[in-house]
Amino acid sequence: SRTTPHMNLQLRKVAAAARETLLELAADKLKVQRASLVAAEGKIMHPPTQRALSYRELSQGRNLVKAIGDVRLKPAAQWQIAGRALGKVAGRDMITGKHRYTADMKLPGMLYGKVLRPAAFHARLARLDTRGAEKLSGVALVHDGDFVGVAAPTEHEAEQALAAIRAEWKSQPQISNQDLYNYLRHRTARSGASSLNSKGSSDGGLEQTYNIAYIAHAPLEPRAAVAEWREGKLTVWTGTQRPFGVRSELSRAFGIAEDRVRVIMPDTGSAYGGKHTGEVAIEAARLARAARRPVKLVWSREEEFTWAYFRPAGVIEIKSKVNPDGTITAWEFHNYNSGSAGIRSPYATPNQQTQFHGADSPLRQGSYRGLAATANHFGREVHIDELAHLVKMDPLAFRLKNLKDERVRAVLQAAAKAFGWSNRKAASGHGHGIACGTEKGGYVASCVEVVADRANSKIRLLRVVTAFECGAIVNPDGLKNQVEGAVIQGIGGALFEAIEFANGKILNPRFSRYRVPRFGDTPQLETILLDRKDLPSAGAGETPIVALAPSVGNAIFDATGVRLRSLPLVPNGLRS
Repeated sequence: SRTTPHMNLQLRKVAAAARETLLELAADKLKVQRASLVAAEGKIMHPPTQRALSYRELSQGRNLVKAIGDVRLKPAAQWQIAGRALGKVAGRDMITGKHRYTADMKLPGMLYGKVLRPAAFHARLARLDTRGAEKLSGVALVHDGDFVGVAAPTEHEAEQALAAIRAEWKSQPQISNQDLYNYLRHRTARSGASSLNSKGSSDGGLEQTYNIAYIAHAPLEPRAAVAEWREGKLTVWTGTQRPFGVRSELSRAFGIAEDRVRVIMPDTGSAYGGKHTGEVAIEAARLARAARRPVKLVWSREEEFTWAYFRPAGVIEIKSKVNPDGTITAWEFHNYNSGSAGIRSPYATPNQQTQFHGADSPLRQGSYRGLAATANHFGREVHIDELAHLVKMDPLAFRLKNLKDERVRAVLQAAAKAFGWSNRKAASGHGHGIACGTEKGGYVASCVEVVADRANSKIRLLRVVTAFECGAIVNPDGLKNQVEGAVIQGIGGALFEAIEFANGKILNPRFSRYRVPRFGDTPQLETILLDRKDLPSAGAGETPIVALAPSVGNAIFDATGVRLRSLPLVPNGLRS
């Protein structure tokens, strides 16, 4: 989400400044006017004389250091490379397995680490017996407070050493997911609510509550790190989204200056907001310091599901009023715990009150693709559908009547046109749903078709049409992949993904019990990209996910007449 609007802009400025520097060098070397030169295909050419100098010839042996000030950038309408579809660099290596990630690394003399995990969240170590592990040859053991870990010559030997440790843990009773929403609603943080927009009240009218479950990031690559100490300096290789943040965490954990910590970031095998923190890097570094050798630590799938943080659960309460003609006259929106991203309503309503209430989460939580925008759009767009049904208006017409933001209207109309919304006629058991929204400079609308198979108690997505606009498009192929990747990932959170927990333990910490979208869940996808060359480029990593869940929920209502207000919508099929 930030690469395109921020880093892309900086790199464009750097490239433009470098281009001007090379043109100046060529003009001096060829003794011609700067305006008579052309930069293209890796060289500076002088068309009148057909002379040319490569960038290499111009830069070789020179120390080209230049402070970059105001740089004139080409408008999007004049782009020649940007704006074209380009394949992913090293894409072939990634799909053939040639590409190497942190878990593939191997250093000379490297050991393999394992960490003893508590019996439950917030458990404290009451008794520890490490004699069995200490008897094993070549095993280094670390015991520091509640942290216990081992490092051994092979991963199998590390697992054997860990199994030889005897530990007893003490923990307090904790809630289960059955108690979650009532808990969040009544355990708001002491700081209370932060009012984002207050314009009156919405006493009376339609009042509904929407629930959002915790879900896991479920990355293909579990957390992994390789750590090495040399002469008081620490080097860590780890798949992370925040290498500088991880360096700061390592600096604090070991009490050394940041300039003595180096974090090297191989490509990350998926993250989705889940790899901001450096816990695996700290654990590997602890083991490496004790063993005095490099240590690689790769979390198991169960560790990833249990000890990584989750997308926040939440409760959303909405009160609203609507006139018989379909005009929304009042809007009161409260989000408990899941966050404030995407909380502002794009609908033009005279009386609005919007608040986010922090809560004491029973599980560790953090960033997830789209942040809280997914939760807030779900609550808002399902509620909007309920209002449309209340006044017996078409859901598209109702939205357009209350939307003044032209960019939201544009994606909504584009998706509806491609879907054939105005001419739709659902077959028996089929339903159509629509939703829209905006976040982080991106604008999205989704239209979906579902089929409710009552005989097998299943909901199946048949078709998803997504219209997306994020200003001037830099790479349409990459953008389409971002949009469709977000849609497919969003299917899980919409239909069936949810963390189950009780008394401090995760009950479904493996793929056999935590279902993610599969090939068979993938519907027909159609993506419409609106290229606004007159507007700055925004990112697309998160926003395309936010409209899917509400459009699916609205389609299920259209198919069955049953209004579902909790994510996931059908974790156990139509029976749920």
